[in-house]
Amino acid sequence: MKINLSGHHVDITDSIREDINEKFSKIATHFPTLISLDIILSHEHNKHNVELRTTYEGGRISASASDDVMYPAIAIAIKKLDAALKHRKGLLKANLHSKPQVTAPEIAHEIVQEMELK
Repeated sequence: MKINLSGHHVDITDSIREDINEKFSKIATHFPTLISLDIILSHEHNKHNVELRTTYEGGRISASASDDVMYPAIAIAIKKLDAALKHRKGLLKANLHSKPQVTAPEIAHEIVQEMELK
């Protein structure tokens, strides 16, 4: 999985990169079809904001979190993204199940109208 990491008023250090790579290794194993992940770290009004965006099975998924300290904000955003990915995966699996067929009795005049009478 490719991680695009950018910072707005935040310097991206090696320790931040290592922490993010470590936390996303679990998500990468649970969702192997994830190709890329966009992460934006920002610092505004004494709050650290984290925005995560990705595409999973045709659906755009995003999560965001903010906290006074950067590392808890990253952890909260990752938990939100993991929950959103699990929800999307559940929706996709639910669509694979066969739907129950209508068991209403056929009406005779509808069958006669469909028949070709000669």
